[in-house]
Amino acid sequence: MAAYAGQPTPPTERRRGRTPMIAALVAVLVLAAAGGVAFYLLGQDESTPAAVAAPTQDPLPTDDPSDDEEDPGTGVPAANSSTDPRFVEQGQCVRNDAPTGGKPKLLITDCEPSAYEVLQRFDGKTSGEKDAEAKCAKVDGYTNWYFYDSELDSLDFVLCLKRRG
Repeated sequence: MAAYAGQPTPPTERRRGRTPMIAALVAVLVLAAAGGVAFYLLGQDESTPAAVAAPTQDPLPTDDPSDDEEDPGTGVPAANSSTDPRFVEQGQCVRNDAPTGGKPKLLITDCEPSAYEVLQRFDGKTSGEKDAEAKCAKVDGYTNWYFYDSELDSLDFVLCLKRRG
């Protein structure tokens, strides 16, 4: 018998099935992460509801928070024990607690001389300043308007206001 110079080595196995699967999984994860980041960044501008008010004659005053003493015999009680203007009703009053020239920050308050009385409230979709001005133009005696525009149209509203004495 003839002697062999060495032991033959078996051929190496190929692992084709896992490499394409791993590459596809990595690609899906990268695309999902990129899609999540894009969704988050694109949704940032729309997630903050815009609350805008513009005077038609006088600007809304900024009340001094130290003047918040309650007079039990004056005004209309706040809706749902809240000062949020989303709950204000016709006949109630609001004040602007924002700094002068800043974005309005209305709060439900007693009907005192520096407050604004809600003459009319329009609930439902609003398209902004022109829509608010057009709605309030039909309300006798209004001096200012305020609108709240959110992503959910059923939460939108317009307030037609009258500055009190």
